[in-house]
Amino acid sequence: MIDTILFDLDGTLIRYRQDDFIKTYFNELSKVFVKLDLDAKTAVNGIWVGTKAMIKNDGAELNTKRFWDAFSEYMNLEGDQLKLVEDSCDRFYSNEFNVAKSLVQHSDISARTVREMAKKGYNLVLATNPVFPPCAVDSRLAWIGLTQQDFQFVTHYENSSFCKPNPNYYKEVLTKIDKSPEQCLMVGNNPAEDMCVKELGMSVFLVTDYIENEAELDINEFTHGTMEDMEEFLMAMPSIPF
Repeated sequence: MIDTILFDLDGTLIRYRQDDFIKTYFNELSKVFVKLDLDAKTAVNGIWVGTKAMIKNDGAELNTKRFWDAFSEYMNLEGDQLKLVEDSCDRFYSNEFNVAKSLVQHSDISARTVREMAKKGYNLVLATNPVFPPCAVDSRLAWIGLTQQDFQFVTHYENSSFCKPNPNYYKEVLTKIDKSPEQCLMVGNNPAEDMCVKELGMSVFLVTDYIENEAELDINEFTHGTMEDMEEFLMAMPSIPF
């Protein structure tokens, strides 16, 4: 019996196009690097290097260590100078990063659905790709009227050692929440990164409003529909006895 719902964040609960978000995100982050007397283009490349290191993570270390080790090596930074960059990035995610909120298509569906499913007794997990620090997750959730406290577990780069679409990311989540795949439903907008859990035995719902399907996978093998369809689908699920 399904008693746990995993929600993706970007393009799923947050209604915007990933390309627009990335463009705005790096435009604002570049300003932080300039203030630190770093070459902005090189530093942005360093962010991508660190992100790729997290995506390739084999579980031996947390994503946060993989990211900053790769970034510091690429930028030739260490000690106090590296710490200054880390602290500046954390401040950025709590402040200037919020400029990207302007990209969000306003809707009450995400917050309403999350809270209603909690009332129905479901365990809720924010299964966002863990390439950001917790403060960045906090900001993005605030854009849609939610907080980390609305979920039983939230993935970010400080508590995860794999990334999507590695199935070990989902296995790690299942271990942390002590659930089997058969007890879970994954809601996401990426057939490759989110719907891959179907191979583990997890149920899925693909949200198509801002679908990211670079691999052009056939989505007909997944239960799918708009955010409105997703809300209707979830609300039709039975309540879980407390």
